[in-house]
Amino acid sequence: PVEDVTFKSADGTEIHGFLVKPLDYVAGRRYPTILRLHGGPVYQYSHEFMPDWQAYATAGYAVIAPNPRGSSGRGFDFARAIYADWGNKDVQDVLAAVDHAVALGVADPQRLGVGGRSYGGILTNYVIASDGRFKAAVSGAGASNFMALYGHDMYVREYDLEMGYPWRTRELWERLSYPFFEAERIKTPTLFYCAEDDFNVPCQGTEQMYQALRTRDVPTQLVVYPGENHGLTVPSYLRDRLERLIGWFDRYLKP
Repeated sequence: PVEDVTFKSADGTEIHGFLVKPLDYVAGRRYPTILRLHGGPVYQYSHEFMPDWQAYATAGYAVIAPNPRGSSGRGFDFARAIYADWGNKDVQDVLAAVDHAVALGVADPQRLGVGGRSYGGILTNYVIASDGRFKAAVSGAGASNFMALYGHDMYVREYDLEMGYPWRTRELWERLSYPFFEAERIKTPTLFYCAEDDFNVPCQGTEQMYQALRTRDVPTQLVVYPGENHGLTVPSYLRDRLERLIGWFDRYLKP
């Protein structure tokens, strides 16, 4: 079963999301919990079948899946709240989701994981650079050093409109790239993955974050799926990814 949840962010903003309890859930017992972050960012989790949530629940995890500011479905202002301000209000909102799961007595605060893909991978990088409570992370098709992607990925028009030219607004670009430029904040063991032919969020962004953690001896792995674009389609790759993700969380959240 998937439960609707509502909670307050740090500044009082109401945030909605979903909670999936482990298949063997027993009231009063706390479980390792995964903060699952969606892409977009202008997208929303809704009442739809999410196979990875079900797989995590079967593997003994709770899943908390919020729709933070920047998501669709709650009006223009809600979606625009993170405009040129990534990794700030949305981080507050998803951390509030974790706090809510802990307050419900479901999440074990000592066994928290976080993960997502596309903007969910970008937001995962922001989260682990902002909060040290997570014991494991998975960042898929993400990025953090956005200056290095200028002219390389497909978002030049959006970058120019939202952030301005990097040679004119360098301070803003560096601030939005803080997981890379301030990588020493990150202590969370992180699995990074990307698709070789992804022109939406190219592997370059994932490789840079992997190298930043590897250079600092933070436990990390990099997986590149060959011949695929932004969304994986090869069945064996889809299975491999799910098994790797569960295995990574098992390694650090189930001692």
